[in-house]
Amino acid sequence: MVILSTGLTSGAAAADAQSQQWYLSAMKTDEMWKVSTGKGVKVAVIDSGVNPETPSLKGQVLAGDVPQAVAYGATDDYDGHGTTMAELIAGTGAGGGIKGLAPGARIVPYRIVFTDVLKDKAEISKTPTPAEAIRAAADSDAKIISMSFEGGSDSKAEAAVKYAHSKGKLMFASVGNDAEKKNLIGYPAAYPYVVGVAASDESGKVAKFSEYGNYVDLAAPGLNMPGWCDKTFSSYCDQGGTSAATALTSAAAALVWSAHPDWTANQVLASLIDTAGRSWAKDDPSVYLGYGLIRPRKVLMSEDYKPGSPGTDPLARENAIGILDDSGNPVAVSASPSPEPSKKPETSDGGDQTSTAASDTGTSDNTTLWVTLGAAAAVLAIGGGAFAVIRSRRRA
Repeated sequence: MVILSTGLTSGAAAADAQSQQWYLSAMKTDEMWKVSTGKGVKVAVIDSGVNPETPSLKGQVLAGDVPQAVAYGATDDYDGHGTTMAELIAGTGAGGGIKGLAPGARIVPYRIVFTDVLKDKAEISKTPTPAEAIRAAADSDAKIISMSFEGGSDSKAEAAVKYAHSKGKLMFASVGNDAEKKNLIGYPAAYPYVVGVAASDESGKVAKFSEYGNYVDLAAPGLNMPGWCDKTFSSYCDQGGTSAATALTSAAAALVWSAHPDWTANQVLASLIDTAGRSWAKDDPSVYLGYGLIRPRKVLMSEDYKPGSPGTDPLARENAIGILDDSGNPVAVSASPSPEPSKKPETSDGGDQTSTAASDTGTSDNTTLWVTLGAAAAVLAIGGGAFAVIRSRRRA
């Protein structure tokens, strides 16, 4: 089963999407964009398709870069989710639309099927599988592959991920939004060579819904953010989730890669890990927030930053160990046939979907909160704001 990592819509339309983009000022984009806007970097967005005609995406979507064999429906977004992810990455903000974190980047769209949204059998049969889309993106000149969906393991998709890694691509995927119900291990985030992204709120607390495990590598803002309400593209709603966090992390990588075009995927990822906001030791990442909250400004504003060896995988230990369950035991990736994709139903029952991982236990001001979740918490400076983050060991 493949799931769009959203399901967090409140139903409240946003008159001006940019007024809801609190994370842009928190990350000090005004300073970052003087150094890099992501220009020259292409990001493959594998999702429900991308509508290139929204005001914020006009001129930003490279539909012609999609190979004909997997191009069906690439610019026909049947849900609105893929277009939202594309805008979060590279939107220009035209017409009051979403301003992307990397507005100079360009989007290469790939459409995959979510069967409880897309019902037409003919459409389903023509639309690529995740494995086909990943492999096609691997053969393109897109540097980054952004995957805001989750599902069960699939041997073909896993092989496609390994192939994309061999081609030097940097892959990000959402870890999923079901932590409150059943903390499932979500793929492709849990595959080796894919960076699993968790969601945090404005104060930096990991979201209640954000799934956790030793495959969580980085975290980014993922609550109270704008997104298209549906496929009509008539209004934005207040949304969030690990999907949005994944899009922002992909955009952060585009900013860094644009500023350092000679770096490898390993070096770009290493820079995001090195500069991530955390209070714990780098070699002891959290199951909730991984190596910490992304801070691309720390890379961009440092003229003497050294990214390390181009051939050194910064996640080599995780890729070697594989996925561990809650008891610390290895979890085998099953060689199952391609799962039937579906989308998790959206709900808007109360405030749980935009609530945070723990209640406040104290505050020094309205942007700094101290929280606990069976472990110590600390306050870190992320961009221009203070973020409280949760610390919990991945393994003994």
